[in-house]
Amino acid sequence: MLEWSEELGNWKLQVFGGFTMATTNPIRNDAARVEALHKYAILDTEPEQAFDDLVLLASFICKTPIALISLVDEDRQWFKSKVGISISETSREIAFCALAIQQPDVFVVPDTLNDERFRNNPLVVSEPNVRFYAGAPLIDEDGNALGTICVIDRVPREFVPDQQAALKALSRLVLAQLEFRRNLILLKEALIDRSKAEHERERELTKVQETLFRVMNLRP
Repeated sequence: MLEWSEELGNWKLQVFGGFTMATTNPIRNDAARVEALHKYAILDTEPEQAFDDLVLLASFICKTPIALISLVDEDRQWFKSKVGISISETSREIAFCALAIQQPDVFVVPDTLNDERFRNNPLVVSEPNVRFYAGAPLIDEDGNALGTICVIDRVPREFVPDQQAALKALSRLVLAQLEFRRNLILLKEALIDRSKAEHERERELTKVQETLFRVMNLRP
């Protein structure tokens, strides 16, 4: 389990599937965060150009071979868009983004092999061989961190302030696109409901007219 040791004033190490990982506290009210994510109805959807473009920009600006939009649900991180890798998701237990969503700002790991939280992580010791990670949380208007836009390299490196600012700006654009997408879905649903209601009113009006014609012994 994820646990902070007040007595030791340090991170407790946890064992997941044969490797040891140190993490931050569990997210408070994580169920509400996951519920907020599900409201966007985006998990397991097909690729979309608007998100792919933002990932491509992140890779270009930060000069990394890998960039992702990662959405973190109950037990996995799922990639809405990706550059440089073929997998579409990983377990939340080994996800760098699971820690990044707990940070108020860009979360940077310059060299995973020099960080006890990650040096034994399967994503580090095997494909995609993560040595550098930087992720900006996608925070909605209620303060829920839905996931990240992140960049990854296979060599250690520094992440300059301009790149951090750019990644944070891209995170706001990703969230704006999520909101736009959700509002478009809600609009379509509202239009469908309105159309159904109008058709129902037309049917009811037709029934009333037919009843009146019968009562008055008239024909339409």
